[in-house]
Amino acid sequence: MSRAFSSLVRGPALSFAVVAALLMTSSCAMWDRTGIGSDLKLTPEIREAIETAISAVKPALVRIHVVQVQYSRGRAVKYEASGSGVIISEDGYVITNHHVAGKATEIVCTLSNKEEVEAERVGTDPLTDITVLKLPSDDNKRYPFARFGDSSKLKVGDRVLAMGSPLNLSQSVTLGIASNTELVMLDSSYRSQLTVEGERVGSIVLWIGHDAQIYPGNSGGPLVNLAGKIIGINEIRMGLGGAIPSNIARNVSEELIENGKVTRSSTGLEIQPILKSSEDKKGALVAGTSEDSPADKAGFEPGDILLRFAGQDINVRYPEQLPRFIQLASAIPVGSEVEAIVRRDGEKKRLRLVTEERQRAREDTHELKRWGITARDISLLDSKELQREDRNGVIVYNARPGGPCNEAKPAIRSRDVITEVKGEPVNNVADLLKITDEITEGQDEPVPVNVSFERKTEKYMTVVKVGIKELQQSALEVRKAWLPVATQVLTRDMAEALGIEDRTGVRVTQVYPGTEAEEIGLQVGDLIVELDGEAIPASYQEDYEVFPTMVRQYKVGSEVELTVLRGDEESKIKVELPVSQRLEREMKKYRNDRFEFTVRNVAFLDKVRAKWEPDVQGVLAHEVVKGGWAALGNLAVGDLVKEVDGQPVTDVDSVEEIMEKIAEREPEHVLFHVLRGIHNMFIELEPDWESEVQSGS
Repeated sequence: MSRAFSSLVRGPALSFAVVAALLMTSSCAMWDRTGIGSDLKLTPEIREAIETAISAVKPALVRIHVVQVQYSRGRAVKYEASGSGVIISEDGYVITNHHVAGKATEIVCTLSNKEEVEAERVGTDPLTDITVLKLPSDDNKRYPFARFGDSSKLKVGDRVLAMGSPLNLSQSVTLGIASNTELVMLDSSYRSQLTVEGERVGSIVLWIGHDAQIYPGNSGGPLVNLAGKIIGINEIRMGLGGAIPSNIARNVSEELIENGKVTRSSTGLEIQPILKSSEDKKGALVAGTSEDSPADKAGFEPGDILLRFAGQDINVRYPEQLPRFIQLASAIPVGSEVEAIVRRDGEKKRLRLVTEERQRAREDTHELKRWGITARDISLLDSKELQREDRNGVIVYNARPGGPCNEAKPAIRSRDVITEVKGEPVNNVADLLKITDEITEGQDEPVPVNVSFERKTEKYMTVVKVGIKELQQSALEVRKAWLPVATQVLTRDMAEALGIEDRTGVRVTQVYPGTEAEEIGLQVGDLIVELDGEAIPASYQEDYEVFPTMVRQYKVGSEVELTVLRGDEESKIKVELPVSQRLEREMKKYRNDRFEFTVRNVAFLDKVRAKWEPDVQGVLAHEVVKGGWAALGNLAVGDLVKEVDGQPVTDVDSVEEIMEKIAEREPEHVLFHVLRGIHNMFIELEPDWESEVQSGS
């Protein structure tokens, strides 16, 4: 993946104890005209085969740029990432990894000819980490494509090419050999450690291990043999690179193209290799069954030795043999009756089970801003892990610090299950959003409601103040007299250096343009030592408020006399004190919770410091929340927003009006014209309106 890859692998959807070192599947090359390192000693025949393979696949390579969402600290955090893919049909189907584009909200593909096109997701399969995209096919456009090879024919020692776009760069190729055709990554309990959205990828995938150089950015790129055929889809890196075998990738991609999803059978059997101490030399050990699963209903018991299943002899003595059995069991048509033979207490028993459709390990996560949480429906796996009798309720993924749920007493936290709100049952996220709309409709402030939730075996009640707090505007301060200059204290050291040890006061550091101070001729460097004949007792840095405080004692419009030292000359200057300007903290603000930015009106001192014209129009970006749509579009704190959606901005009220109209239209792009420093810029925000609605924003 690209610069955002580190954010991706930290995401909660992945088992990140090992993933940080794993999903870095990318290839980077230092290459001569052939695309292969010139220091390699290759025969002319091999080099010709490599060049032929590259020419067959390279036109079909794509770089994939996506907007991903990571659910963290009670928020949906958006960020950009990139990976690789390869076109597998002339009508524009692209295969890549699920962790590249399976949950992306926006997908843009860069083709080999540098053309950029938006792609649609056809379907995705977290269990094998495979996603299929579709490129536009207007006017019956035909794309160059690569063909699948037979990964079962790959042998250790065969040369392979890893192809793709490492580090979000242009296409590259590296050369290596197949080091292992049955690469596994298992912990002591024989379960795959690599988890994508709750799915254990290694439970069904035996990776092709290879030593072709790969780096972040080639996730989803092809592993190619010297015949120019795809024999794997790069996915992981753990010293060796790891690719999903093409036979798995091809079968999954074909089903995704045809049906939009992959349907698998579930048996509920928990299988592990036969123990070393066992007298059995063939079969597989039944570790247990899931409650109420087909295997449980069929009478399987822990300790059974599974000998035959679906007409095939079973032999799982080693971890590498586990995925083969799972592939066999999951490929059986849903609803089929399957015969199994087990050995129990030395006797063979014949059991029959009827397969069920395999459910998703995890349901989709949603951001519920008015609750300050991210949450999801309870999946079948969740219900079993939580030892619940049903799937009713909403499981909290995480809570925002300082948010409504986090501030409740007791607080609602990760893995808690919300079951009731105001006495109404909550069966799923849709129920919770409906109830939330009802209790917050027409309310300007958060509404306290009783909430029932479960934490493991305990049932709690708490009160949550549901809703988004209105932006608190700063109170306007009493406007008093001021002298429109900036000053610094005339310290003792400074006075001594200037030969005026007996004087105290302030030094003018800036005269604000177009003000009374400029009209009377005050200059930078002037020393103001008296106000109406009274010495200004400021001689230490901490005395910086002494002079402004003395000025504020006068009424607005009062005429005062300043004693000013300029060089060796002392003069008396009279000035009428104007009313003070509003401070930055007093400026009215507007917060947009959908795009997650706050702007404020421009203060007098903003214009002075930026050297803007007095009549400049716009609002200042006061806050831009990291991971929000505004931040993703590159809006930055300090930007002067001059136009939104082509409409001129005069103040925060005009921004609010424009943003409300935009929300009604839900355009694909929202254009901001900003001034950043001395540079004019156009910033394009690309919100996912559908996800915002589903999140209850």
